[in-house]
Amino acid sequence: MSLLKTIDPNPDFEPVHSKPEAERLISGDPAFRSWPQDADKGDKVVTGVWEATPGVTHSRKGTTYEFCHILSGVVEIEEQGGETRTYRAGDSFVMKPGFVGVWRTIETVRKIFVCVYE
Repeated sequence: MSLLKTIDPNPDFEPVHSKPEAERLISGDPAFRSWPQDADKGDKVVTGVWEATPGVTHSRKGTTYEFCHILSGVVEIEEQGGETRTYRAGDSFVMKPGFVGVWRTIETVRKIFVCVYE
């Protein structure tokens, strides 16, 4: 087993399809697709690609740490009590445990993610 994993930004296998939970939806009709590509530490560290169509949702990280690298699209993330930041292709950011805010997908976004679950 190799300890080096390449994450394919355009995976050719069927994604997991989902929608936001009703209590998280603010506006629009966003649809999500994810392509998990690696899991470790008893599924407490998951890496893959995620995509969302336009819409606005509440974002709550709870005890999850998430690193994101935007491959395409545009999102605005408004931290509760803080500023709104815009991320585009090539940008990277981290949402730390306890993060609460609003995620606005302006243009369909695709990102590489690494989530660390407690």
